Amino acid sequence: MTDRLKITQTGSPIGRPATQRKTLVALGLNKLHRSRVVYATPSMMGQIDKVKHLLRVEPAAAEPEQPAQGGEG
Repeated sequence: MTDRLKITQTGSPIGRPATQRKTLVALGLNKLHRSRVVYATPSMMGQIDKVKHLLRVEPAAAEPEQPAQGGEG
């Protein structure tokens, strides 16, 4: 199973190059203190590395197992 990361935008894209602003949007971040959980694939890691000075990166907490949704008849 691939590791997951929680990324949180901590810096403003104001005054940054357009490529960095577009990278934040591609990561699903567009406002300060917004977070996303992403898989740690090579392409994601490259995007995160490009704007690492604007992000806080931490391991994502494991999701608890959810019981199957079904009616008991």
